[in-house]
Amino acid sequence: MHARYVALAVAVLLAGATATAGALSGGRVPLRVSSSSLTQSGQEVVWRVQLAHSFSPTGLQRDRRSLCLLLERAGNGSIFGQLCIRAPARRERAPRLAYMPITSAGPGPALAIPATITRASDAQLTATFLPTSISLAYKPIRWQVISTLSPPACVPPLPDRVGCYTLVPARPTLARLHTPQLVGCVPSGPSLLYNGPNVHEVALTFDDGPWNDPPTSQFLDVLEREHAVATFFEIGDQISTYDPGGAQERRMLADGDMIGDHSWTHPDVAALPPAQQTQQLISTATAIKQQTRGFMPCLWRPPYGDISPSLIGLARSLGFLTIMWNDDPRDWALPGVNAIYTTAVSTARNGSIIIQHFGGGPRYETLAALPGEIATFRREGYELVTVDQMLGLRLIYK
Repeated sequence: MHARYVALAVAVLLAGATATAGALSGGRVPLRVSSSSLTQSGQEVVWRVQLAHSFSPTGLQRDRRSLCLLLERAGNGSIFGQLCIRAPARRERAPRLAYMPITSAGPGPALAIPATITRASDAQLTATFLPTSISLAYKPIRWQVISTLSPPACVPPLPDRVGCYTLVPARPTLARLHTPQLVGCVPSGPSLLYNGPNVHEVALTFDDGPWNDPPTSQFLDVLEREHAVATFFEIGDQISTYDPGGAQERRMLADGDMIGDHSWTHPDVAALPPAQQTQQLISTATAIKQQTRGFMPCLWRPPYGDISPSLIGLARSLGFLTIMWNDDPRDWALPGVNAIYTTAVSTARNGSIIIQHFGGGPRYETLAALPGEIATFRREGYELVTVDQMLGLRLIYK
């Protein structure tokens, strides 16, 4: 849609106009919107629109129509962008969602954004997208759906201005977007895993923290600087000592890292009676939940890699997948930075789960090897993912 239409749309919203504008010709009217909603589901924003009749996204441009979501700031009501339904790309079947930023200088270019678009019927459409795809922060915004029909299908309200439009709802509605809080993950698939699927990705994992030699924060500094993620398996009894306020664990989750359970005191859990096995897992998971203010892990790693069928089954009954590894640089033995780096990168394959340590002893060698590992994996085309991402587990947000 051109700048003149956007300018009028802005004026319409600021004036609070609610009726259809323009005199219609030939009985043609803008697509009639029955209802719409804008809600949040976890990390994603969901836009649902229901029309009073069937419509085709492919035919919108051909028929000189548009169906868009106008977005405005909750504080001053100024419009900052619009999302419009577009026809599928060539050789694709699903419609697209295009975003146009709007500033005081006018509208910017409209670009397709990553979105999942589904249709329950020919009169309905649901678009799901991440706010980051349109540089939108998690904070309240106001919205309206605008349906337009351009000349010559209708007579503009003023000469040389836009055509006809309807706004639904009648006044901009508040959507209370909030920063999503990760509270859990759903275990699925095999109960015991040594590696992920045959996909060109690897998962960096670190055991035995939190710790102070070096502090856990230094591992997070590297990951943040390199824009990489990892999975941290924690010993419950150490959390109150080395991360008493939970700041580092909350930082992990905010960075997109994952936290797993590594028992309460790092014993040979497989050798314990079932009641003590349960205590080792649940006590640690509870400590993680308390320190993160809500996150309950669904991954656990047995100390020393010692397992038994009964322990694997017990862990699954408690809501945990047992995560082993297939790439071990033996950093716990302090073999030197180059040895850790060389083993980690030379052993990696598609779906590798790499075990290293961020606690249980001086881990400066592991920390020093980490930037080189990340650089090499990326140079070789591997994507760095967390274990839950590698396994395709569903995360739970509130």
